[in-house]
Amino acid sequence: MRGLLILSLLALTSWSSVNADLDWWQTASVYQVYPRSWMDSDGNGIGDIPGIESKLEYLVDTGIDTFWMSPVYESPMVDFGYDISNFTSIDSIFGTMDDFDNLVATAKSLGLKVIMDLVPNHSSDEHEWFIKSLAGIDPYTDYYIWHNGTELENGTITRPNNWISYFGGYAWTWSSERQAYYYHKFTEEQPDLNYRNELVVQEMKDIIEFWLDRGVDGFRVDAVDTLFEDETYPDEPLSGLTDDPTDYDYTLHYYTMAQDETYEMVTQWRTLLDDYAFKTDNVTRIMMMETYENVTQVMKFYDAGAHFPFNFFLIMNVNGSNTASEIKELAIDEWLDNLPDNVTSDWVIGNHDRKRVATRYSSEQVDAMNMINHLLPGVSVTYYGEEIGMENLWISWEDTQDPWACNQDEDTYELYSRDPNRTPMQWDATTSAGFSTNESTWLPVHSNYLTLNLAAQMEAEVSHYKVYKALISLRQESVIQEGSVNVQLLTDNVMAFSRELDGSDPVIVVTNFANNTETVSLDVFENASDNMVVSIASINSELTEGTAVSRSSVEISALSGIVLRSGTDSGANAILSSAFFTLLMAVLARSIRC
Repeated sequence: MRGLLILSLLALTSWSSVNADLDWWQTASVYQVYPRSWMDSDGNGIGDIPGIESKLEYLVDTGIDTFWMSPVYESPMVDFGYDISNFTSIDSIFGTMDDFDNLVATAKSLGLKVIMDLVPNHSSDEHEWFIKSLAGIDPYTDYYIWHNGTELENGTITRPNNWISYFGGYAWTWSSERQAYYYHKFTEEQPDLNYRNELVVQEMKDIIEFWLDRGVDGFRVDAVDTLFEDETYPDEPLSGLTDDPTDYDYTLHYYTMAQDETYEMVTQWRTLLDDYAFKTDNVTRIMMMETYENVTQVMKFYDAGAHFPFNFFLIMNVNGSNTASEIKELAIDEWLDNLPDNVTSDWVIGNHDRKRVATRYSSEQVDAMNMINHLLPGVSVTYYGEEIGMENLWISWEDTQDPWACNQDEDTYELYSRDPNRTPMQWDATTSAGFSTNESTWLPVHSNYLTLNLAAQMEAEVSHYKVYKALISLRQESVIQEGSVNVQLLTDNVMAFSRELDGSDPVIVVTNFANNTETVSLDVFENASDNMVVSIASINSELTEGTAVSRSSVEISALSGIVLRSGTDSGANAILSSAFFTLLMAVLARSIRC
């Protein structure tokens, strides 16, 4: 009888099932947790691993299936964990290795995939490797990039070339102990590792396997395009953008970014991940690549074996000042038109290094941007707090923590600081927005938390969070996971796209980037129904959920977005699909226990 019930449920739900050929990561909704800012469990004002674990059920309830943590490794915290003094240890600020193991175990029990932040380009200058390299102790002598410098005519030794640190200032620091310069793409406390040394290559592979053995499902690879430099150390050409020789934009970074060997290293890592899966459980472990290179260089990471490089075009190429025409051309078409065949796309609208969506665009556009992020084909990536429309907070010079900003002065630090988009998660209206019991937090809590918080949005009739959750739910449908995409410009300010799949109800997304209502026709979408219903709507949309519209004339409110389906059955079908899936999982779980 139990078997018959299971088979019946399977038959009922088969019409909405996901293509079995798609791997778990190809339809993932990835959520970025910035550990310092997500949840503080011990009241010291800094987020930690037990805090993350305590909120995992929130991710599941929202519909998230994968989360990525920014670094929690042992670190002096010069760059908040991106300066690592031990790649196989947890920093006490965040907890213990037992805490990490508990986090992974809880995540697995909830069906969540765990992605670790891998920082392969450099270590901390407090790492044992660098200390021994500094002292000239083998085999660590060449673990880093050392150079004796250039001798001038007067006998003075100076830097090897004009290479600039990403954070400003020269990228070479003199060591009086070793009597040589070492190279650092970032701060001087973050010396670059030498990947032309096979021992270093193996060290990083061992680190990757260490975390795979602890249960992580993949890695977000930090600053991957900085792994190699031209080993002849030529000067980089001047950009003409600034006269300041210590400004990162002073040169064009031809010899320090995206060298050919970088892609070869990525291929080696992909082989390691695939071999690990083959030897263990045949579950894919993934690599997500952070790269801000041009589109040609970015796409080469697919060929090298990355599961996907991050698509930052909606962050870097456009913002709220752009028209729909520009957003379509510079961000969406630029990505899709250059995408290699048979790869999985991805969409990212926020991260810990860039202004929040509500600040880069506007608070009114949060829902429309989330529609674009989650309903275009492929993986979606969410930075914590974007689901409720968190905004950047102005941080005073005295409260500034970001090393990039601290390297500037009081007059210019705001141009560089990333602190405003790293403030604590706004859970509710209690002390420190529910992030901590401590009124003093590592960065100030945004003053708008009393009204802009998750708890309030969960209770509200309409909210950014409810729109976001509905979008994540819609991502479970086959039409979104497998369907074709057709992006069209309806006016200079209104962009729309369809997702279509044989046998499925099409989905039409319409977004207005103008400050006024526009009336558009959707006749360009031939398979769209003559009469449609609003399935999901921005909170500022005059057209609300359940409203019927005609394909030939749709009034789309200023700075809003809507998701349209054919008739009223689609919403019911989605609910039934979700209900059947939940019931099926419960029956299967009970069957297994019995």
